[in-house]
Amino acid sequence: MIRAGFLSSGERSALIALARDGSVTNRLARRANALVLLDGGMSCEQVAQVLFLDDDTVRRWHRAFAEGGRKALMRFAAGGSACALNDEQQAELIAWVRSTAPRSTRHVGAWIASQFGVAYESRSGLVALLHRLGLEYRKPEVIPRHLDEAKQRAFIELYENLLNSLAPDEAVLFVDAVHPTHAARAAGCWTAKDARPAIEQTTGRQRLNIHGAIDLETGQTRMIEAQTIDAASTIKLLAGLEALYATTAPIHVFLDHARYHHAKIVQEWLSQPGRRIVLHFVPSYCPHLNPIERLWALMHEHLTHNKTYPTCREFADAILAFLRDEVPRRWGEFCDSVTDNFRVILPAKFRILA
Repeated sequence: MIRAGFLSSGERSALIALARDGSVTNRLARRANALVLLDGGMSCEQVAQVLFLDDDTVRRWHRAFAEGGRKALMRFAAGGSACALNDEQQAELIAWVRSTAPRSTRHVGAWIASQFGVAYESRSGLVALLHRLGLEYRKPEVIPRHLDEAKQRAFIELYENLLNSLAPDEAVLFVDAVHPTHAARAAGCWTAKDARPAIEQTTGRQRLNIHGAIDLETGQTRMIEAQTIDAASTIKLLAGLEALYATTAPIHVFLDHARYHHAKIVQEWLSQPGRRIVLHFVPSYCPHLNPIERLWALMHEHLTHNKTYPTCREFADAILAFLRDEVPRRWGEFCDSVTDNFRVILPAKFRILA
């Protein structure tokens, strides 16, 4: 037999409020209602009759409340639990997340506790709540400043027109420089629960200077290691492309607006008789329109993430071997990651974080 008056005044008030709150799930309100009726002196059989339940169900709810309090009422056999926030509070939470973009669930949980007095004891429960509200954890995209929509569209149109009119003896390549640093780069990975993965830090931070080009049709690359990336390395690279494509004319080269690409000595070299290089410049602040940038990302994914090289020379050899040999040899595997599937980036379509 369950004795009446087992609820404290605070518990009774909270359960009555829960039973009257039209925004909470019906099955949670019924549980609160059943406990209030039991506390008022009704038997389990009487409560079951009033609420159209089985009396054993009422006893089970009482036992759960006695052992775990209100939180126990919110756990259901199907595995889920009733939301501890009402509709108005959920709307406030959505608005707050949209306006502040909190970095972690810990920040979200702290805000909920301070605003509504509700504590989420498990991260999984809080994540489930956020997902139910249509919220996701996302890493912001990094987009360039000063993007010009018209220039992006004009470049894409120029490039597509060039490809559509390309003769069999013409080639198209993309050029850029990259400066990988001999340093450990930790990246997230799956591992055993009881394992503590680590990578050894290198003793120096020497930097490579690589001026490179790639042909997206064949995967053929030309990579030179230079003391510095400048007009001289540009000429050396372009000359190497002419040697590589000895029977091709013209050779269309897409590259950015780095000052050394516009250098006077580069222009003089290009104007020499017999030169077969034609330069096309990617719009400023648009690295997304130069596919070789994706090759550099692929390089880091395969060679620098969670890998350590004892010496800078070993590091350089691995980088250059990948770019010079492995990329062309494994182009069928890599080609979908290094593409000319260009898109126009419109800042208006993003929420720019301050």
